[in-house]
Formats: sequence, C-alpha cells, structure tokens
Amino acid sequence: QVQLVESGGGLVQAGGSLRLSCAASGRTLSTRAMGWFRQAPGKEREFVAAVTWSGHNSYYADSGKGRFTISSDNAKNTVYLQMNSLKPEDTAVYYCAAIMSLYSGPYTYTRKGEYNYWGQGTQVTVSS
Repeated sequence: QVQLVESGGGLVQAGGSLRLSCAASGRTLSTRAMGWFRQAPGKEREFVAAVTWSGHNSYYADSGKGRFTISSDNAKNTVYLQMNSLKPEDTAVYYCAAIMSLYSGPYTYTRKGEYNYWGQGTQVTVSS
C-alpha cells in the first residue's frame, strides 16, 4: 500500500509564508501526479494545486495563483507546497493526495475523485 505523510502546517500571521511537505512511501511506482487539497470548517474539500510526475506540469486553483508554488522531488517521492502572502481565508486543513494508477489518463488533476491516496491532513491557520 501507499502512505502519504504531510508536515509543515502551523499558525502564521497574514502575509506570512509556510511550506508544506508530503512524503509518499510504499508502492509508488505508478505515480501520475500528486496534489494538495484543503478543507475549511463547514466547507467542501477543494483543489489547491497539483503537479504531474512526468513533465512536472503544475496546476493551480485561482485562489492560490501567484501566491502558491507546488514542486516535487521524484527521487524522494515528495511534493511541496510553498505558500506566500497567506490570508485568513487560507485557513484550513491541507491534505496531500496522489494519483497512483496504471491508467495513463486523461486526468484533470483538479478533481478529488481522481486521487486514490490521501494523507491525514495538516492544519494551517492564518491569523489576521
């Protein structure tokens, strides 16, 4: 099986930065993409960013464009999310997710239903 372990969440003031990390372990040979989603209290889990494992193509939700940067280290099976200029509305539990499949696509990489492995989540709190 596959395990995803996130780290890097915490409390930060508005305008500050955080870097989230997610390390995958286990049967990771068929990784297609890894991404980040977030869920605020009382809201649906929403897409934040994703990166493909071959080609390193990146995708962003409008809410994070220009502020968030996703990157990956394939050799370490790790994905990162650099979040700058954080706002109180970025407060949420951030979940790492992975598409690991023999199916080559197509994928949108933005739909949570496409991801078959999830981390336990890490809390990000932005104070005003």
